[in-house]
Amino acid sequence: MTAFKNEIGVSGLHHIAIRAEDFERTVSFYTEILGYTIGHTWSLPEFNLKQAAMLKSADGQSYIEIYDQEADIPAQGRKKQAQEDFVQTALLHICLTVENSKIAYEMAIAGGATSCHEPMVLELGNPAITVHNSLVYSPNGEVIEFLEWVNF
Repeated sequence: MTAFKNEIGVSGLHHIAIRAEDFERTVSFYTEILGYTIGHTWSLPEFNLKQAAMLKSADGQSYIEIYDQEADIPAQGRKKQAQEDFVQTALLHICLTVENSKIAYEMAIAGGATSCHEPMVLELGNPAITVHNSLVYSPNGEVIEFLEWVNF
């Protein structure tokens, strides 16, 4: 049973949703490279949704939901047009907890991601908290941060 620590009942982040330009390639990247598993798949014709998948994290505590490009799902902003650069919205990146940010970065690059920021060590705040992280652009274009566990 989940313990709720506030009146509204929020206990954590369940999932984030991604519109995939190439559904199969995006699902493959998250499953074959990043280790997610397919928890469930579906379609919803009333939302022009032909393919959707809920991908489960290794710890079973969070999910990434993948939609096909044509889905008419509530989202921030407007759909990206063909050949258009990405337009920045309020969601800046996805952060995944990893054992080693350098290894995760290298494996993601080998799996089709491109570099956003090479592995680094940051000292945040006072007193300082040491953070080990790296960032990539997935083959679909979203920014993924790999963060070694740190208790903020």
